[in-house]
Amino acid sequence: MPISSVTNKIFTNKAVLKGLEKISDHGISFSATTALFMSTIVRPYAIHKTPDVEKENKQYAMSNSIASGIIKFGMVESVALPVEYIVKKIDENPEKYLKKTTIKTLKNGADELAKSKSYKLITQFMKLGTGFITAVPKTVLTLALIPVIMDKLFHNKFKQQNTEKVQAKNKNINFTGLTKGIAGIIDNPKVQKFALKYQDKDKDIAKHMTAATDLLLTGSFAVLTDRNKKIKDDRKKALIYNNVISTGITLALGYGIDNVIKNETEKFVNKFKQMNIHDPKVLKYVEGINIIRPALIFAGIYYGILPMFSTYMAERIDKYIQKKK
Repeated sequence: MPISSVTNKIFTNKAVLKGLEKISDHGISFSATTALFMSTIVRPYAIHKTPDVEKENKQYAMSNSIASGIIKFGMVESVALPVEYIVKKIDENPEKYLKKTTIKTLKNGADELAKSKSYKLITQFMKLGTGFITAVPKTVLTLALIPVIMDKLFHNKFKQQNTEKVQAKNKNINFTGLTKGIAGIIDNPKVQKFALKYQDKDKDIAKHMTAATDLLLTGSFAVLTDRNKKIKDDRKKALIYNNVISTGITLALGYGIDNVIKNETEKFVNKFKQMNIHDPKVLKYVEGINIIRPALIFAGIYYGILPMFSTYMAERIDKYIQKKK
């Protein structure tokens, strides 16, 4: 069977299209699930295999990776999913939640609001933005979990100055209030003006939001790790350097690779659109593709390619600075 026939069948496969639709609706969940797998299995394995690095530095780096993946996934389930659920409700029945002027403005010539680029820009910002606004709490919880993993996995116990217990309280989410809040943001004229101005940049939303979230996570991690009393002082710097090196190189390589393959991706997307031109959900499928691309590129670099290099270099930089003191 010719390659083109196989490609065409994939482009129109119902399971593939349904998967892309799900990813479009749950973009942050897709990224978190990918990160959970990579951070709890792939990255720890790569760190474990890094040569010429002290055992305890490896253990801290592995614990950080595992804790980060678990906390990120947990926060997505508790914060991002409600936002994604509400956005989908608005997608399906905008007249019920939004002002008529908002719908008219954001449609901007589109047949339906859900097909409008400007509306999709706003809703993608909201869904992917949950990762950004929860970055600092995620860092706090990750640092709290690292000593636990160090103890349970590596039996590395040490005295802690504080024995405070973090208690999580279940609270019912007020979906009515949250729905009104999200609808209110979409109804805001300034938000609409921004969306109309940058609506053609929708394919890069996932990439930019991922980068912004990673920068905030790394910055907050560096500051809070340095202040943390439950992580050994002589291991903090290597752990911080590991994160900074990983994030810096990941963003540089990620943007570079994404720019290189962008033209090919555009060709792929255009052909995909042509194959599904009569499908009313084609733009939603494309949105899914635009979420998958940067998620896999950044995750592949950060969790798969870089761990050995960043772990090795972090320890070398730490030892070099210690000698200079």
